[in-house]
Formats: sequence, C-alpha cells, structure tokens
Amino acid sequence: MPISLTNDMMRSIIMDHYSNPIHKHQPTKDGFIKTHMHSDNCIDDLDIFLLLEGEKVVDACFDGVGCTISTASTDIMCELLPGKTIKEAKYIIEQYNLMIHEENFDADVLDEAIVFINTSKQAARIRCATIGWNGASEILKDK
Repeated sequence: MPISLTNDMMRSIIMDHYSNPIHKHQPTKDGFIKTHMHSDNCIDDLDIFLLLEGEKVVDACFDGVGCTISTASTDIMCELLPGKTIKEAKYIIEQYNLMIHEENFDADVLDEAIVFINTSKQAARIRCATIGWNGASEILKDK
C-alpha cells in the first residue's frame, strides 16, 4: 500500500473485513476446489474454495466459523487472488507468509494484507492469520 498505515487504520481494515466479509459464502457455481482447515487453538473451522480455469485463479471464497483475524485475513486473500495466474497467486501467498514470519518480503503484492505485518508479535495469532492462506496454498500446491 502506498500510504503509511497507522495501528488504528490497520485495526479498522481488519474489523471491516471481519464485520463485513465480502467473500464469506458458499460457491455460487460448480467447479470450485475445496479444502477444509481448522485450528486446535482457536474457533477457526473454515472451508476454502478456489475456482481455477487453466492457469488462472478465477474466484475465491470461504465459509465456516473464524475469529476476527482468520476471517479478515481470509477475506483479504479472497480479494487478492482472483485474476492472478497460479504462479502469481503462489508468489502472493509466499510473500504473505514471509511477512508473517518477519522475513524479507515483497510488500507491493500484498495490498491490504499488509495490515497483518505485526501478527508475529502475538505468536498465538499466526495460525489464525495464515489458516486461509495455508488452505489456498494446499489447493495450489500441485498446480
């Protein structure tokens, strides 16, 4: 994101995606690949859905029960991946995980996902922030 985000701005983006998740629903057509993700440490119990056509991610959504962090991060992921090639989607997921683990990452591809940059400071939240992303990675791993 080109502007510098304050903690309040980041919190606001997270709360908006938690309170009004655009991509939290069952798929509206056939062809989606699904994976189920859950956490033993949190209420997170999510189904992740990706629609792939050729080498592109065409659509993404999720459904289930999730905490604030998992719901918001998965909703943002579902916004980022559609329209990307599978290679680009894998790169975005990789950069997100590098950021979460405080390693060098390419911020240019993360857009609003950058709001989770401080997640590693609360280690218990890392699983929450990555559960949807790990699901998408699982779907894309053999593609």
